[in-house]
Amino acid sequence: MSAVIRAKEVSKWFGEVVAVNNLSVEIEAGVTGLLGPNGAGKSTFIKLALGLYRPSRGVIEVFGEAPCNNRRVLRRIGYCPETDKFYENMSGFEFVYWMNRFWGMGVRDARRVAAAAIDQVRMTDRMHDPISEYSKGMRQRVKIAQALATDPEFLLLDEPMSGLDPEGREEMFQLIRRLGDAGRSVVVSSHVLHEVERATDNVVLLYHGTLIAQGNVREIRDLIDDHPHTITVECRDPRRMSAHFVTDAATIGIEFENGRATLRTRDPNGCYEKLNGLMDDETLGIRSITCADDNLQSVFDYLIH
Repeated sequence: MSAVIRAKEVSKWFGEVVAVNNLSVEIEAGVTGLLGPNGAGKSTFIKLALGLYRPSRGVIEVFGEAPCNNRRVLRRIGYCPETDKFYENMSGFEFVYWMNRFWGMGVRDARRVAAAAIDQVRMTDRMHDPISEYSKGMRQRVKIAQALATDPEFLLLDEPMSGLDPEGREEMFQLIRRLGDAGRSVVVSSHVLHEVERATDNVVLLYHGTLIAQGNVREIRDLIDDHPHTITVECRDPRRMSAHFVTDAATIGIEFENGRATLRTRDPNGCYEKLNGLMDDETLGIRSITCADDNLQSVFDYLIH
């Protein structure tokens, strides 16, 4: 399948500030997490894909064409920006309705589609209230509703979880997964790396405007197995439990704190196998085993240090 976005040696600078630096990346169909800390170049990359910025150098294509001033491409894209600027006395329904009208829909279709899009983001009961009365999370949902309203093939969501409460975040993860299951391509940007793992395993990691890794989270993690894994065990007797690992050549450190032992090992599979055997020892009282390194944040931290 051809790439939805293809960037080749793309750079974008603003005066002396380099926001994207010689970036070459292809993003295929499906759900992709565009990840990195604030200032990594995520929003700039999205605006390049939308044709809002022209590359200072290099080439970027969406659906095989340059996006800037290209209506054929832009009408296939939905966009939820990170920031908002509403008419505060307008209702959420009116905002989505008028965005539909500006897009080119007739009155009847614009109303029907606005109501359906707002229902997708669980805002129907408040859609006629003024936006000035909305919480930050509700404002975020209305922005996403307008991105969905035109039934785009490709969605660019810039920090869509920002401002949502835990329930709202879970609904957003489910919505993004449903969109992917329905065959849409979605790029979700976020600086909170562990959140995006709830929606997709396919990620693009940016740092200082450059690509540092791309692919499946687990595959990226497997590439850096020389990095020690950190495994925390909560149990009744951490010191006696850890004695089983002191002589292992793969163990490079053990720390104790508040009924926990934290093992640093170069052989996580062997460590887990031994821990599973120790679960039957009731005198140790093992209550939980967790590996902090099995998340995307740990992968990212390792890659940039």
